[in-house]
Amino acid sequence: MKHLGKALAIAVFMMAADAYADIRFGIVNEAYPPYTTKDASGKAIGWEIDLMDAVCEELKEKCTIVDVAWDGLIPALESKKIDVIWSSMSITDERKKRIDFTDKYYSALAGMIGPKDGAMGVTAKELKDKTVGIAVSTTQSAYFKKHFADVASEKSYATVDESFQDLASGRIDYVFADTGPLKEFLKTDLGEECCEYKGNVEPDDTILGAGVGGGVRKGDDALRERLNAAIKAVRHSGKYAEFSKKYFDYDPY
Repeated sequence: MKHLGKALAIAVFMMAADAYADIRFGIVNEAYPPYTTKDASGKAIGWEIDLMDAVCEELKEKCTIVDVAWDGLIPALESKKIDVIWSSMSITDERKKRIDFTDKYYSALAGMIGPKDGAMGVTAKELKDKTVGIAVSTTQSAYFKKHFADVASEKSYATVDESFQDLASGRIDYVFADTGPLKEFLKTDLGEECCEYKGNVEPDDTILGAGVGGGVRKGDDALRERLNAAIKAVRHSGKYAEFSKKYFDYDPY
């Protein structure tokens, strides 16, 4: 009986170790619509927030949001200030050297916007001698360095929003980012007046990644698998399609 009691105690301990009283989701501390932004009261809203809420409902866990600067997300995860990166982070081999990822929860395309009076297209021919605004520490920055650095100049920004302002005022020629926030900007009065979508860049999965997933610490396999199961359940239940219709006219998966 003593052995049985000891085994039960170990089982209970292991179950408790896998449980999270409060899962901390790291979200970038800038507006990144339609994925994340803040309403007038300062509450986080957006497609990724809706997905997080649905995932946490499946997990039956309390989830909290921690605002983190983009280039501080991985350090915050590694130092255990957050438990999950949930902020449009593409799954790349380079990032997998430091962290693990859940399964993909949406597909990110990369493209560029520019002034309406400029040439259409985003090849080296159109970008020759141009200045391209890109947020720091992004896959787009790495892509630019590989594919366009020999013909164009890169101007770095702390946030993609800052690059929009410079594009509208003519200080740069293009903004290179995920298509989601680019198209959201084009819906604004400023974006509609100044700019247009120039096109998607050619795929390069080695840099742009194989979709967007949640980042977890190396070895945190229990949380990763629970998140995977919850993401799958949300998608298969129809909830994923339901809230996605508020933001997209296509399936983002």
